[in-house]
Amino acid sequence: KLQDHTRTHTGEKPFKCDQCDARFRRKPDLNIHVRKHTGDYPYICKVCDSKFVHESKFKTHMQFHTGEKPHECVLCDAKFVTKQGLTVHLQIHTGEKPFKCEYCDLGFITKQ
Repeated sequence: KLQDHTRTHTGEKPFKCDQCDARFRRKPDLNIHVRKHTGDYPYICKVCDSKFVHESKFKTHMQFHTGEKPHECVLCDAKFVTKQGLTVHLQIHTGEKPFKCEYCDLGFITKQ
């Protein structure tokens, strides 16, 4: 566990996919990635047939179908499917604009 954690700081990715150039910090992450090459998608949406190798991404996908939005803003009535959606939304309240234009320093909430 410590070695895995240390790699988040060093950027070391010792586990390489044999089929492409992808590299990973942890062996389990490589194993999940390899599923994309083998066609092993253990999570399949029964509503739209979308396929997923990650359970967490499948669960988030299902929330779009069910309309479930578990992440609620404490400052207004806004609700979001993902924590990331809530985080971006909160920047509206705080005024934070972490992404700066490299030419004029104008700030933006998202990188896109």
